Amino acid sequence: MHRELVKHVLEREDFGETVTVAGWVRTRRDSKGGFSFIELTDGSTMTGLQIIADNELSNYESDVLNLTIGSSARITGTLTESPGKGQRVEIRATEVEPFGLADPETYPLQKKRMSFEHLREIAHLRPRTNTIGAVARVRNALSYATHRFYQDRDFLYLHTPLITASDAEGVGEMFRVTTLDPAAPPRVENGAVDYSQDFFAQPAFLTVSGQLSAEAYALAVDRVYTFGPTFRAENSNTRRHLAEFWMVEPEMAFADIGDNSDLAEDYVKYLIRYVLDHNGADLEFFNQWVDEGLLDSLASVVDGDFERITYAEAVGILERADTSFEFPPAWGEDLQSEHERYLTEKVFMKPVIVIDFPFDFKAFYMRRNDDGKTVAAMDVLVPRIGEIVGGSQREERLDVLAESMRIKGLDEQHYWWYLDLRRFGSAPHSGFGLGLERVVQFATGMQNIRDVIPFPRTPRNVEF
Repeated sequence: MHRELVKHVLEREDFGETVTVAGWVRTRRDSKGGFSFIELTDGSTMTGLQIIADNELSNYESDVLNLTIGSSARITGTLTESPGKGQRVEIRATEVEPFGLADPETYPLQKKRMSFEHLREIAHLRPRTNTIGAVARVRNALSYATHRFYQDRDFLYLHTPLITASDAEGVGEMFRVTTLDPAAPPRVENGAVDYSQDFFAQPAFLTVSGQLSAEAYALAVDRVYTFGPTFRAENSNTRRHLAEFWMVEPEMAFADIGDNSDLAEDYVKYLIRYVLDHNGADLEFFNQWVDEGLLDSLASVVDGDFERITYAEAVGILERADTSFEFPPAWGEDLQSEHERYLTEKVFMKPVIVIDFPFDFKAFYMRRNDDGKTVAAMDVLVPRIGEIVGGSQREERLDVLAESMRIKGLDEQHYWWYLDLRRFGSAPHSGFGLGLERVVQFATGMQNIRDVIPFPRTPRNVEF
């Protein structure tokens, strides 16, 4: 089916040529003079394309006048220069072919403002709205930019397993994968479930991170990155959490925490610069309708260096702050979202990289610092969102890693292969995880993470 995307037609200047487009009707306005103005969109750009269809068309009465909002059609016509304000080109239709009509009495997306909460209830139709369509284009651009960034730096794209027996984060909030009958699972003598009869002959879960697998490859091919879905069975209904989300996880051999911080800063800057360069119309829309200071905030990311402080310095700043926090800051406690935003929005007014967190609340695989209290961990914080990147230098010393696992209560036998990486040619290495949805939120100004992923998975919500 030959046609052009609307975004390309809007850039053309060869007036008088014949073009064909297809899409969905955003509006139709009929004139007493016997012609109709149709705004058609195909989702390729924020801007719709104006079609002028007059009553000389053989199917004007039967088809054109029945094109309601949400109806789909293919339209062929002559590209002409538009005399109207706010548009440069339009099409004078010579052929209008409807495909599917939308009943105006039941079509949920009429020309009126609707809350994001309501749009989540019709998630299958919400990408037709300006906002969610723009989110999809920005998300696509960030995904493409991710691959460009790492490929240009000689990282290998690695597909790590989605089904795993390892809890990389040690948090235990994992979705179980099983073929056993939940109503009558086989049991051993003490009444526990007999997982030896399950598909994998042991407990299996959906992954919370591809990091451990990525480390194995980084310690063989130098640098890799993963980009795929991860899962967290966290019973949280906040605007910051999802049960299924997408993570980008680079891993580098022969890299310390400083190298890790440098890569994270370069990557975040690259992403924001890319959408500023390629998604201008979408970002202007978000700046006007969602977050008035968005463009200034994004520009500040790419124009300057990120601030770098230690966790101890961050806590000291927060303890001296002339403000009342819901969660009082204290050494040994993790930074809360309100703390992260205070540092980025009130103190430094730009992104901040915090390093050297207490060992007690960080993962077992993070490299122990010489002070015995902290690890070479790293968080990148940005205004409005808070943490956008979390990573660390990994513990490459076998004895120290084994001790950390014992302290954290992990079974060494379960991680035998991970420990092998420290037995055979161990090397310093580092990596981090970036949540794609957090970056989409930052780049668009959208407040709720459920509105930046096509079909959000949250507690008691698995529709669509």
